[in-house]
Amino acid sequence: MVPKKTRDFDELLLEAIDEALSSLGESVKQAIYFHIQNKFVARNDIPTRIQDFQGGLEKIFGAGAQFIEILIMKNLHAKIGITLTIETDKCSVEPEADCLIILVCGFCNDARVSSR
Repeated sequence: MVPKKTRDFDELLLEAIDEALSSLGESVKQAIYFHIQNKFVARNDIPTRIQDFQGGLEKIFGAGAQFIEILIMKNLHAKIGITLTIETDKCSVEPEADCLIILVCGFCNDARVSSR
């Protein structure tokens, strides 16, 4: 059984993703989910397979995926009550260290550890 804190976080993450994609338009959101689910990962599995989701966004949008990831991070931070500051002129991400993956995996690990 999945701990309640993890379930709560997973739900918040999916809501943050839904809101970010909805900001692009409902039909765009549906099209993105269609492609993500058919080629990469089912929507409900995104919290446990965030790397597949992020990879799908990159395959679909290329470098533009970063803008969607930032929207997701802003939404998620707002939902958990933490202010997110992004300094684009100082942002440097190594190819193997993706911001969204680090953010989500960090929160997931914290939620799983603290719920034991």
